[in-house]
Amino acid sequence: MTRSALTLLALASALCLTACGKPESDKAFGDRVHAYLITHPEVIEEASQALQAKQQNDELAKAKVEISKNRQQLEHDPADFVANPNGKITVTEFYDYRCPHCVNMAPTVLSIIHDNPNVRFVFKEFPIFGATSDKAAEGALIVKQRGGDYVGLYRDFMATKGLNDASIDQILAAHGVTPANLNDQATIAQTSAHLTAVKQLAITLGIDGTPAFVIGDTLIPGEDPDALRAAIKDAGAKQS
Repeated sequence: MTRSALTLLALASALCLTACGKPESDKAFGDRVHAYLITHPEVIEEASQALQAKQQNDELAKAKVEISKNRQQLEHDPADFVANPNGKITVTEFYDYRCPHCVNMAPTVLSIIHDNPNVRFVFKEFPIFGATSDKAAEGALIVKQRGGDYVGLYRDFMATKGLNDASIDQILAAHGVTPANLNDQATIAQTSAHLTAVKQLAITLGIDGTPAFVIGDTLIPGEDPDALRAAIKDAGAKQS
């Protein structure tokens, strides 16, 4: 059943309260619903907003359960890069370098890492915008494997407008990654397996877009720096 149909069903049920126990033709009842909606069109928007809020709450509640079940892979996968590894508060970000909302969140992410050494930040490469995004993620994992400046690479990728294959090659070269590194079959197999595992984890957690942040048992989907900082502050308060 579509969201619109659910909304109209809820409205119809409400209107039925005034006619319960009284036989009424389908046409008469339909006319009553139609007349009510014409007179009160704002009710449709209110019902739709309430339904969306309920669906979002249900999704976040489900994510909370799955986060707890998959904590190890979420926060302690050795294939992921971790900034401030000794921090007591763990934040995990799922992101794509070509996602405009991830780009907008990048300065906040970098600021949190720099200003809050107690925040342990896990980077989950989650390319969802095609082959070019895959290439950037694979290159980043190679930088991590080689012990390079992963945070610097993240910054450079996110700061590059219109990131494409040519600019990716240029940035990777500046970070010591060569075409031979990118084309090494063993490396390709390793990075592909990891990216597949991250995508499966995202599906399990109900993450269908980027960016997405996980702090404790809380999932914060989308571009919301205030919610991210508030969740970190709340996690810190719980540790005090």
